[in-house]
Amino acid sequence: MRDQPNIAVIGAGVIGTTVAKLFQDQLRNANITVIADKYSADTTSDIAAGIFRPGTSFKGPTMEITKKWLKDSWQFWQDILKTPDAEQMGVMPLGSYIFSKENYHVTRNHLMEDLVPIYRPATKEELKMGPEGTKFGSYFSTLKVECERYLPWMGKIIVERGGKMTRGKVDSFASLSNYDLVFNCAGLGARHLCNDHDLVPIRGQVIKVKAPWVKYALYGDYDTYIIPGLNGVVTLGGVRGYDSYNLNYCKYDAAAILERCCEFLPNLKNAEVIAHRVGLRPHRLPVRVEPELIDGLKVVHCYGHGGYGVMTAPGTAINAVELGVNFLRSNVKNKL
Repeated sequence: MRDQPNIAVIGAGVIGTTVAKLFQDQLRNANITVIADKYSADTTSDIAAGIFRPGTSFKGPTMEITKKWLKDSWQFWQDILKTPDAEQMGVMPLGSYIFSKENYHVTRNHLMEDLVPIYRPATKEELKMGPEGTKFGSYFSTLKVECERYLPWMGKIIVERGGKMTRGKVDSFASLSNYDLVFNCAGLGARHLCNDHDLVPIRGQVIKVKAPWVKYALYGDYDTYIIPGLNGVVTLGGVRGYDSYNLNYCKYDAAAILERCCEFLPNLKNAEVIAHRVGLRPHRLPVRVEPELIDGLKVVHCYGHGGYGVMTAPGTAINAVELGVNFLRSNVKNKL
């Protein structure tokens, strides 16, 4: 390995920026270049509510690896919460309820229950917070990450350490042959870059409203959620359009989201609408975090997080960086 290896990171969303920063932590002498055609406000990461609540379908190659990713991610965010910069970085603690009129099982989460400090059944009094007819519920303590703050903060660190953030589109790995190691954090772009048909978009649409009176995250049936953030901005959702590439705002989706959320909190009808946002979640089972030698180029893939990229970025990035450092130091010349 050369003294100052040249490293490329494809993608500047929450996965790519976290990988770049963590790699710099490991190898301070590395020359890192982040290459992306979208930055900050244009990324899917920036649209996400960013709450730490993995779906029970989220999975890595094994349950052991899945749980390690989640544990490492939780600890990463907790460490930030303990610093005075947490709010500037967009990380905040948050209490959350999940209610259901019909299904007890949706209020449970085997990936979270042993991880967060509190995960308990909702009391009879708390069940009244749900829409009329609510029968089941749970409360859990968690956190939220606002990427509109986190991404610029991490980008600033990367650049201050000598890294570069460049705008461009990578159409093939062959164009990066001058790098010693490449991290593929291209999100949905990896579908074409890797010809990976296991990677599919899941369309999401949310409404951002000003509602500073909302203090807890609320989840309900039919993918309904109300997630408060910093500065009184609340995310209302949602939509899950499997294999949909539609990035256009849909007034019918917006109306359905607002109707469902107002079942929880009727006063949301009067909340000021700040924005309607649409994004495509890069969904893959399992999430791909693995090394590959492509025509002599050392590549570590880290993509396919679906709607759980913000919360699981640190854990998968830690894994990817470890694979990358070992790959960089190896003398492998043939396909893995």
